[in-house]
Amino acid sequence: MVGPVPDPVEQRARSLLGRVLHGHGVAVRITEVEAYGGTEDPASHAFTRTPRSEIMYGPPWRLYVYRSYGMHFCANVVTGPTEQAAAVLVRAGQVVSGLDVARARRPGVPDEGLARGPGNLARTLGLTLDDLGADLLASEGVRLGPLVDSAPPVTAGPRVGVSKAADVPWRFWISGDPTVSAYRRSPRAPASG
Repeated sequence: MVGPVPDPVEQRARSLLGRVLHGHGVAVRITEVEAYGGTEDPASHAFTRTPRSEIMYGPPWRLYVYRSYGMHFCANVVTGPTEQAAAVLVRAGQVVSGLDVARARRPGVPDEGLARGPGNLARTLGLTLDDLGADLLASEGVRLGPLVDSAPPVTAGPRVGVSKAADVPWRFWISGDPTVSAYRRSPRAPASG
């Protein structure tokens, strides 16, 4: 089980739902996220400090982009606090601007699936390692839109594909949204319960 991680990573994960993440010619309303508690969370990249995870130990509201399985990029919002290295993986969203660009990046995919799954979301937004460290509170470029006025209904469940702390319910999604990805438990995770 994850140790005593402060509530902010969970709260900030929930607060990202409904916000718009702007990429390169495409904007996505965030519908699914996963929280990672940094140094206190064995499922986090920052549990062990490495050159790849170094960005997570810095100031919050920076973009942590990494390559997954050697071919896909994934995007995380560093939430801090500094040295805690907490971050939130953006798992899925709904394209709200730049639909033609998104379709060109993912030809033949139904609109509700364009940004379903973290690798697909990053591809749809055109994110690469060049975006690592982007200030997500900036007024231009890769950035987050403002907080939403009213919180959407949220469902919580275990994180996808992690083998450690697999039952921690830090995956959050907008209830009933068709863009949310399917849950897949890691085959390396211990039996639930």
